[in-house]
Amino acid sequence: MRTYYAVLRLRLLNGLQYRGAAFAGVATQFCWGSIYIMIYEAFYSHAGSPPPMTLKELVAYIWLQQALLALIVLWFRDNDLFDLIAKGNIAYELCRPFDMYSFWFSKLIAQRLSAAFLRSLPILFIAFLIPKPYRMSLPLSFLSFIVFVVTLLLAVILLVAISMFMYLSVFITMSPTGSLLMFNLIGEFFAGLVVPIPLMPNGLQRLANVLPFRYTMDFPFRVYSGQIPVEQALYGILIQLAWLILLVGFGRVTLNKVLAKVVVQGG
Repeated sequence: MRTYYAVLRLRLLNGLQYRGAAFAGVATQFCWGSIYIMIYEAFYSHAGSPPPMTLKELVAYIWLQQALLALIVLWFRDNDLFDLIAKGNIAYELCRPFDMYSFWFSKLIAQRLSAAFLRSLPILFIAFLIPKPYRMSLPLSFLSFIVFVVTLLLAVILLVAISMFMYLSVFITMSPTGSLLMFNLIGEFFAGLVVPIPLMPNGLQRLANVLPFRYTMDFPFRVYSGQIPVEQALYGILIQLAWLILLVGFGRVTLNKVLAKVVVQGG
C-alpha cells in the first residue's frame, strides 16, 4: 500500500502545479453554471405543474456539478495511459514490480483530486455569495453534509472503476476514440450531467436507476440538496459499495485476460 500511496501523493503534487489551467477552468465552469441556471429558471417560470426538483435544489445541483466537474466526468482522462497501450510502451509497465490495476487506479484518483481541488473552492466560494436565485444553498443539516461527503468519495472511486474499462477496451480496439465517445455519451447522460435525472421521463429514470452511472454524480448531489433524505442515502451507499466491488473485481479479471493476450513488437 505504501507504493500506491506514494504514487497517489506524487501525482497529486504534480497536478497541483497547473494553476493557470485551473483558473481558466474556474472562469469557464462558472459561466456554464450561470447559463444553465438561467435556462432552468426560464423553464421553471413557465412550467404548468410543479417540477420534481425545486429551483433551490437544482441550483445546488448545478453548482456542485460545475465545481466538482473534474471528479465526476468520464471525459477527464489520462492520455499517457492510452499512449502506453496503443504504442507498445505497456511493456515497461509489465516489468514494474507492482499490481498494475492498483497503480493505474491510484494515478487516476490523484489526477482527478488535484484538478478538482484547484477549481472547486473558488467556484463554490463565489456561488455562496451571489444573489438569489443563483446562490448556492447550504445542506439541510450537518448530518446531510457528512453523508454527502461519504457518497461523493465513494462516487469518485466508483467513477474511476468505470473509467478503467475505458482504458482496458483500448487493448482490444487499439484506438481510444471510439471508447471515449461511447463511455462519455452513455455514462454522462445516465449520470445526470446533461439533464438531472428527476427531470427525465419515467422510462429513462427507471433505466438510470439500474445502471451504476447515477451513483457517480446524481446521487451525492441530491443528497447534498436534501432531495434524497439521509435514510434513503444509507441504502444508496450500500448500492454504491456493491457496484464498486463488482466493477473492481470484473476490472481486475478483464485486465488479467487482456494482458495474457498482449503482444509487444519492436526492439
